[in-house]
Amino acid sequence: MKKIEAIIKPFKLDDVRESLSELGINGMTVTDVRGFGRQKGHTELYRGAEYAIDFLPKVKIEIVVSDEMVEDCIDTIVEVAQTGKIGDGKIFVYDVLRAVRIRTLEENEDALV
Repeated sequence: MKKIEAIIKPFKLDDVRESLSELGINGMTVTDVRGFGRQKGHTELYRGAEYAIDFLPKVKIEIVVSDEMVEDCIDTIVEVAQTGKIGDGKIFVYDVLRAVRIRTLEENEDALV
């Protein structure tokens, strides 16, 4: 099993969720996050004063999938979330050693369905 974390632009969330659902991904965790990379933030003018926005709003999607689903999920996220502009985001993949569904005590891939 693998955990996929994708950090994307917020306005792409619904499209990514729908596309992953079509692949059979029926659960995910979504967190509003802020950060910067090459995008570096920007300055804004508010009531005549200029101030720096160092951290930009992003969305982090977390899913755990079987090893066989990893490449399809990554390809789908990239295809749907990509705008071609700086700040499109990143995808990270981690090994998952164990998963347990608390209600039924199902484990590993049985706990993912």
